[in-house]
Amino acid sequence: MEEKKKKKLDFNIIKSDPTEGHGGFGVGTLSLDNVTPVIIDVDAGEASIEVGAMHARSPVEKGIKFLKTKEEVPNGKPYWLIWVTIDRKEGGAYYAGVTACEMTVDREIRRGYKSLPEHVNRMDKSIKRHIIVDHMDEKSKKVLADFLKNHNAGMWERSAEQLKKDLQAI
Repeated sequence: MEEKKKKKLDFNIIKSDPTEGHGGFGVGTLSLDNVTPVIIDVDAGEASIEVGAMHARSPVEKGIKFLKTKEEVPNGKPYWLIWVTIDRKEGGAYYAGVTACEMTVDREIRRGYKSLPEHVNRMDKSIKRHIIVDHMDEKSKKVLADFLKNHNAGMWERSAEQLKKDLQAI
């Protein structure tokens, strides 16, 4: 039996603007083509690209009923869902928007906590090139900074100083 190669996940890189050249339908809309979700397992200190998180279908979220308060999931394992938006400038692609959302999951009882409005709003903020990571714990900030640097050092170097400062990675 042939062993399947593991598909390497990568950040979505910008396509050309589908509304370019005309002023019709869709002008002024935001595209999800340039957004990639990254999930940080806080306890393990690991980050990974999880494309399924775009529709709440990442391996962490599958089979979990999300409740409205953290108190309903007292033994939840902590995670961060990071929305990373890539853009391009003269020097090349860079991390333009990076926002973090809290999430906890208790696999044993198949329950979790996340604020859906917060997740949607943070994705929107990322698309609009905001950096919102200062509320993350220090360990997770380092994991995210290392992940972004290791994924593409050039993109990290071209990113805003605010991202590096907020992740304390200057």
